[in-house]
Amino acid sequence: MINKNSKIFIAGHNGMVGNAILKKFKRLGYKKIITIDKKKLNLTNQEKVFKYLKNKKPDLVIIAAAKVGGILANDLYKSKFIYENLQIQNNLIHGSYLAKIKNLIFLGSSCIYPKLAKQPIKEKYILTGPLEETNDAYAIAKIAGVLMCYNYSKNYKLNYKCLMPSNMYGPNDNYDLENSHFFAALIRKIYEAKIKNKKKFTVWGTGKPFRELLFVNDFADAVMFFLNKKIKYPFINIGSGKDFTIKWYANFIAKELGASNLKIIFDKRKPDGMPRKLLDVNVAKKLGWRAKTSLKQGLKMTLDDYITKIN
Repeated sequence: MINKNSKIFIAGHNGMVGNAILKKFKRLGYKKIITIDKKKLNLTNQEKVFKYLKNKKPDLVIIAAAKVGGILANDLYKSKFIYENLQIQNNLIHGSYLAKIKNLIFLGSSCIYPKLAKQPIKEKYILTGPLEETNDAYAIAKIAGVLMCYNYSKNYKLNYKCLMPSNMYGPNDNYDLENSHFFAALIRKIYEAKIKNKKKFTVWGTGKPFRELLFVNDFADAVMFFLNKKIKYPFINIGSGKDFTIKWYANFIAKELGASNLKIIFDKRKPDGMPRKLLDVNVAKKLGWRAKTSLKQGLKMTLDDYITKIN
């Protein structure tokens, strides 16, 4: 049982997701949180990771560390995405096993599912069809992590859980246009167009794909909720249960920023990615968890964070 005196190692605490989890634990009074900057511990270095876990011997490891990016980065740098993610998660999962750490939470991604999966996507649809081509390298790494946790738990009587979130957004997101996810990129493009008095902004693809968004603080809440729950499933979908088109999100952000007059130009030469990936979140709901933050509330907090960053 993990409690407020347990030692908890959060790998990737400086990223959007890891930082939200760290803040959640601190708010709730967890006293022994372990973090380390990636400059001091390269998580792709097996020897150093194994040694670190053996020395620290936490009661729980949370893997929020990963090489992530939007559709452009995923498509251009597949070799990096598959190598670095496999290395990071292999080192942390196997290293935890070697250090006799019984509890671990691995963060997956909704891109593990087939490109043309039936909607909404149930957990059982994993490996039932071809992946989306632009992010298949990242997806394969995540699938490997899911199967690794499941089989280590089964073979060695460990409690290694996997939570599978939809697209996340929120404070501490990455707004770099080459590496960010679509929602962060839209926020930056629309905000910059507004303050520079531009008449239009460009969006990748047709704007027709549907995307489900989950506010990062809601995901941190899910991590806390499932911390001590006994889960019989290999992994659980974590999402809001609602999705809209990229075009809808662009218009929504523009309206909230008071920039509804901006014209959206769709660059149809660029790929759309998966046409839709709405998660079926009935398992999480049956176990008692559901997302609480409205898109309007989440966007306001994210915008406040973005404006603070650039000023």
